[in-house]
Amino acid sequence: MDVSGARERCGAVLDAVETAVVAEREFLEVVVEGLLARGHVLLEDVPGTGKTLTARSVTTALGLEFSRVQFTPDLLPSDVTGSHVFDESSGEFEFRRGPIFGNVVLADEINRAPPKTQAALLEAMEEEQVTVNGDTYELPDPFFVVATQNPVEQEGTFSLPEAQLDRFAVKSAIGYPDADGELELLQRRAGRRTRSPSVEPVTDVEEVRALREVPEDVRVDDDVLRYIRDVARATREDHRVEVGVSPRGTQRLLEVARARAVVHGREFVAPEDVKRLARPTLAHRLVLTPDAAVRDVEKTAVVEAVVDDIPVPALDS
Repeated sequence: MDVSGARERCGAVLDAVETAVVAEREFLEVVVEGLLARGHVLLEDVPGTGKTLTARSVTTALGLEFSRVQFTPDLLPSDVTGSHVFDESSGEFEFRRGPIFGNVVLADEINRAPPKTQAALLEAMEEEQVTVNGDTYELPDPFFVVATQNPVEQEGTFSLPEAQLDRFAVKSAIGYPDADGELELLQRRAGRRTRSPSVEPVTDVEEVRALREVPEDVRVDDDVLRYIRDVARATREDHRVEVGVSPRGTQRLLEVARARAVVHGREFVAPEDVKRLARPTLAHRLVLTPDAAVRDVEKTAVVEAVVDDIPVPALDS
């Protein structure tokens, strides 16, 4: 599949999702770009804004079967990965796979489970495999996690470990709809008998695999690579930041920028791709200093300040 064909298919996925989700097109593009870049997506917002509907609609439009895990305070790691169960007929223990064994895993309200259970996803998200009692099991291809979470200020939530946050390619928020969007939402609900809208698949497993190969051939000039490097390194030098963007985060910014180029039908990454994606790709990876946290400094504000300070390279024609 070439860039033109990939753009057409991604556009069809976005169009299908928009029949169910009332949200900014740019927000939906970021979600698709994260998945296209072989990454995982974290959606954070207050309850009732459509996080779960967005996750379900995107994965259904992609034509993939997905498993949903409702994260709760009493959820155990084995409830996610699976466990060995004794089979009386054979007299042996056999591995019973958990919901992590799916093309798309919807980790709903992931921050309602304690860190020990959240950590069960670390190996899966990075290496696409899980290890249980010393045995390693490969996960399906493609595999990615779409997680939703409520803000940490909400009752009954736990902060995600930094190591896990670093494994999400992008983190975004759907936000409240504007006045016209909320009216459209009401009109759609009034026009159907079911509470939740449905989406028709427009791709399948094989096509999704092909789509995820396309960004690998997108050209990235050295000036743009240096721009990505400078933005990431600048986060480590900001006085408000205790832990800046990791090398993994730097690579994810490159990968998601290439995915954005594909979604927009370009065979090269433009500096604008990096600027647009710096916030959703980098902000959640930062650990602020205690002083910055006390002063309620926003991680997104740090990234935006860094992007504003770094000179944007001129793109060769």
